[in-house]
Amino acid sequence: MSAMQFSDAARQLPAASPLPRGGQDGDIALRLRIHQRLLELLNLSLLEKTPRESLRQEIRGVVAQILGQEKRLLTPAQTDQLIEDVLDELLGMGPLEPLLKDDTISDILINTPSTIYVERAGVLEKTDVRFQDTRHLVRIINKIVSAVGRRIDESQPVVDARLADGSRINAVIPP
Repeated sequence: MSAMQFSDAARQLPAASPLPRGGQDGDIALRLRIHQRLLELLNLSLLEKTPRESLRQEIRGVVAQILGQEKRLLTPAQTDQLIEDVLDELLGMGPLEPLLKDDTISDILINTPSTIYVERAGVLEKTDVRFQDTRHLVRIINKIVSAVGRRIDESQPVVDARLADGSRINAVIPP
């Protein structure tokens, strides 16, 4: 059984608003818009049971439809990267996923949604990784801490937890 159960009405996605052109902000907005549309179409109870490759193929069709509606032309490599980014958003830790997969990184430090550093061999490096906004960042933080039964929000703006793999997360959000 597929994680995506489309009705005929769902197959006809409404036209999207135009993307802001240029730069990484437009790319982030596109990824998040695709993610939101997929959440509307996905059978979330089957999502984790669906093999990643099957999900990738189903997402490819939705991505192609959205790109066509928005009159966006991407190379095959860019399309593949977009699909991986969307899969990371759905199944993983969003924009942090490539950093988490990099064995040379010992620490990830997030100061703001657009200011993210990594530590490699004792040296801090600024990355190009970005979240769309604070809400996007807090959603990913909640995804991380909910795995160990914790949460972070305005009433509880600080979390310090040890994750199942032994790593540690410390997060503070406004106010």
